[in-house]
Amino acid sequence: MARQVPIEHLRNIGIVAHIDAGKTTTTERILYYTGKTYKIGEVHDGAATMDWMPQEKERGITITAATTATYWDKDGIRYQINIIDTPGHVDFAVEVVRSMKVLDGIVFILS
Repeated sequence: MARQVPIEHLRNIGIVAHIDAGKTTTTERILYYTGKTYKIGEVHDGAATMDWMPQEKERGITITAATTATYWDKDGIRYQINIIDTPGHVDFAVEVVRSMKVLDGIVFILS
C-alpha cells in the first residue's frame, strides 16, 4: 500500500507528564479539534478514546501507551500527527521509555 502522507509531513508526538496531569484529557481535545472524533471523551466518565482497556476505564488512569493518528491541514499541505498518550504512574514508566524511542517531539504537561 502506498504511503498516503510523505514522510516529511509525518510526526510522532508523545504526551508526557506525571499521573493525573491531564495527558489523556489533552489527547482527547486534540482528537476533537482535528476532527478525528465528534465528541470529547472524558476520562472520569470512562469514555476516553485512548483508554481502551477495562482496567484503564475503571481506574481512570492510563496503563499502556496508546497510539492514534490524526491529520492537520495547513497551507494546502496535509500533515499526519501520530499521538502517543503515555502513562503517568511510576509503575508504568517502562511504557514511557519505550515510546520515547520513536518520538519526534514531546508535549510535556506540568500541573
